[in-house]
Amino acid sequence: MASFKIEGGHLLSGTITPQGAKNEALQVICATLLTNEQITIHNIPDIRDVNNLIQLLKDIGVTVEHPSANTFTFQADALDLDYLQSDEFVNKCAQLRGSVMMIGPLLGRMGKAIVAKPGGDKIGRRRLDTHFLGFEKLGAKFRHVPDRNVYEIKASSKQGKLCGSYMLLDEASVTGTANIVMAAVLAQGTTTIYNAACEPYVQQLCHMLNGMGAHISGIGSNLLTIEGVETLRGTAHRLLPDMIEVGSFIGMAAMVGDGVRIKDVSLKDLGIIPDAFRRLGVKVETEGDDLYIPRQKHYVVDSFIDGTIMTLADAPWPGLTPDLLSVLIVVATQARGSVLFHQKMFESRLFFVDRLIDMGAQIILCDPHRAVVVGHDRKLTLRASRMSSPDIRAGIALLIAAMSANGTSTISNIEQIDRGYEHIEDRLNALGAKIERL
Repeated sequence: MASFKIEGGHLLSGTITPQGAKNEALQVICATLLTNEQITIHNIPDIRDVNNLIQLLKDIGVTVEHPSANTFTFQADALDLDYLQSDEFVNKCAQLRGSVMMIGPLLGRMGKAIVAKPGGDKIGRRRLDTHFLGFEKLGAKFRHVPDRNVYEIKASSKQGKLCGSYMLLDEASVTGTANIVMAAVLAQGTTTIYNAACEPYVQQLCHMLNGMGAHISGIGSNLLTIEGVETLRGTAHRLLPDMIEVGSFIGMAAMVGDGVRIKDVSLKDLGIIPDAFRRLGVKVETEGDDLYIPRQKHYVVDSFIDGTIMTLADAPWPGLTPDLLSVLIVVATQARGSVLFHQKMFESRLFFVDRLIDMGAQIILCDPHRAVVVGHDRKLTLRASRMSSPDIRAGIALLIAAMSANGTSTISNIEQIDRGYEHIEDRLNALGAKIERL
């Protein structure tokens, strides 16, 4: 198991470019299973979760080529149907959260799929009911196989095809919406999805599918209409910059920056992320499609118009993504003022604040969903510590805390950070950080 050794107190300066979006990559890579023609995807990040998914596609017979850095081609013209039913495949899927988005494409194209409980972050219950209810609306039937502890899913029509349907999702699940859309594009008839997630990455998936010959309308709204087609063709697609990495870099620049430029962020797809940091008093300047965060000796938390304490809460798009609350909490520890953070979507994601408290942060964990941070206003610097990364986003938040701390910190289990951040220590060291991989 690898660790990071971080020498705190070094200021970052210069320019950094965000990687391609992890969550978009997992969706569009799975979408390559919908056609037997070649698909080229640019700006794919070199991170653990994405690389594991690409290897899984290779295992099931997809031809994958890597013609240049961050560019891959995929051709699913010779899938190994026997391997798709094997225990080895099921076990690999169980270790990778992103594998759940293979179900929709396989069900749509092959009329059947097999499901095991997927892996991923241990941040609370992440149910798959929305996915399965959507598949059932399209005419899929589930059968539990107790001795293997898996579910077999098959299209119930005689032709082995799904059938379009109207559905109202019980929650605006991003992966649920993506999975159902990928299943519906090859279904017979018209599918209408209400309360669909409308994140930029879902929009990107829909645009890519339309480029392959799908008929999807309502993109960017919570009401998607999909007219099923017989086949899909190949296409080329480029991933957006990763909005979570952009937010992470804003947090780093606020805590330990001496003037940091974040290039080519696709500002229109960041939503309220820059404004969330501005509410903590962080100066975030826009210059074209770049963000520039100047050095600030102090940043002062806003209050609401009526003078009440600032509250930041996660919400489905266009609300604040839950993936950045961990970073915002760390940034708040050195602000002037107090903030209430309300993590609504996952019940275990705030538990990492115990590590920050050990480092000297003033945080009150009210319950599994709420924490109050009383900022130090840089009068009391965090102290170095030995920590373990519990998940991707808490891991990067702890890394930011360690970079701002007095002394040398160690973070173990950094494989979690590697799942979402490409060569992070090399890129930050180029800005002036002192991070060593052990």
